[in-house]
Amino acid sequence: MKFGLFLIESPHRAHVGPSGRHAAPGQGAALTSPEYLGGLARFAEEVGFDFVSFPEHVVLPVDYESRYPYQQYEGGDFKRYPYDETAFPEPVTALTFVAAVTERLELGTSVLILPQRNPVILAKQLATLDALSHGRVSLTVGIGWLREEFAAIGVPWERRGRRADEYIQALRTLWRDEVSTFQGETVSFERIRCLPKPAQPDGPPIIVGGHSLGAARRAGRLGDGFMPLGLGGFGGEDVTPLLEAWREAAAAAGRDEAATELRMGAAPDLESVQRVAERGATRIHFSFSAPSLDEAKRELERIANEVIERF
Repeated sequence: MKFGLFLIESPHRAHVGPSGRHAAPGQGAALTSPEYLGGLARFAEEVGFDFVSFPEHVVLPVDYESRYPYQQYEGGDFKRYPYDETAFPEPVTALTFVAAVTERLELGTSVLILPQRNPVILAKQLATLDALSHGRVSLTVGIGWLREEFAAIGVPWERRGRRADEYIQALRTLWRDEVSTFQGETVSFERIRCLPKPAQPDGPPIIVGGHSLGAARRAGRLGDGFMPLGLGGFGGEDVTPLLEAWREAAAAAGRDEAATELRMGAAPDLESVQRVAERGATRIHFSFSAPSLDEAKRELERIANEVIERF
């Protein structure tokens, strides 16, 4: 079992996540503070955490009609995203900073909105980071829920699932092959070199995140693992249908070995972690924010002593 941190600033809006341990609204330390983020990452590594991950939103429109799909898992009936006034550091950039100040922590996304990205540029960015970090990169992807964000970026909302499927395949050939060719409906290139190559021989693992049967099946067909978002055992939700769909899709694609890496979230207490572990999780992350570095260190040490050491 590996344990890590899902790093997000405390929302300005009155909101407490399932762990009950977010900083008070508007009082969370800034993840763009090098002193805070660097100190947090180094201390997490020191006390035994295995990875850190960052979520992604490029922009958050002030006015939107899209409904936040995970509101039932966030402790209330929110019509709006409870983090829509929160700063989201660009994840690849933030992970590069973390890589520079740590030696062992694995570097992840939870999740990167893949259809919004140019897959060729993303392949280059992540290969470079993987090389510089001696193979510590892991990519967890989703297809997004905020239509208005796609519009602001200038990326089509429609067929984003198809784009995600092809982008996953394109990333792998760019990382793996000396000369890469890919012909798809949404991305195509022929006989190109993408250097440097990542330190990991086949490139960073690509985990598919999501809360739908479609996401579970995508994870089985194409992913190196599955992360069911918002279903981390906070309220005793039954994830069995998603896990069954994931494993069935992997078996149908002849990829049974791909249906073993299960990443989930939990509240930072032993009972919640045990419940998630019983579902077969191989990695567990804790949503984390704190008002100051000193308080962050106290909470990380508590989690390490009360939870991680038990596993």
